[in-house]
Amino acid sequence: MSHKQKGANAERDLVHKFWSTKPWVAHRIAGSGSSKYPSPDLIASNNLRRLALECKATKSTSVYIPKSEIEALKEFAIMFGAESWIAVKFARQEWFFLTLEDLHETDSNFSVSVKLAKMKGLLFEELVR
Repeated sequence: MSHKQKGANAERDLVHKFWSTKPWVAHRIAGSGSSKYPSPDLIASNNLRRLALECKATKSTSVYIPKSEIEALKEFAIMFGAESWIAVKFARQEWFFLTLEDLHETDSNFSVSVKLAKMKGLLFEELVR
C-alpha cells in the first residue's frame, strides 16, 4: 500500500467517525494537496460549527507539516468560515486534534510529536462535544 493510500484510508476512517457521531457530517476533499486552490483534507460540521482539518497519519513518533500546508489551511478556513484543526493519527494511538497555535514551529515546517499531541491535543470525543 502506498503512502498516499495509507493517508487516504486514515482520512476515510475519520470521515466515518464524524458520520457515526450524530449530528456531525464530514467530507473528504480528494486531491486536496494538488489543487491550485487552498483546501483542507476534510471538512466537517454539526450545523453549529464548521471544521477544516489537515490530516496526518504516521508510524513515526513525530509528524512534520510544511508551512505551505498550514497557510493553505488557514486561508481556506477564513474564506469558508471554519475552525482550523490538525488531525494526527500515530500508530496504535487514537486521533489527536490540535489547533494551529499548539503546533511546534521549526524553520521550514510545523511538527507534532506524540508527547505534544497527548499534552495539548483533544481526542475525537472532546472535539465533537
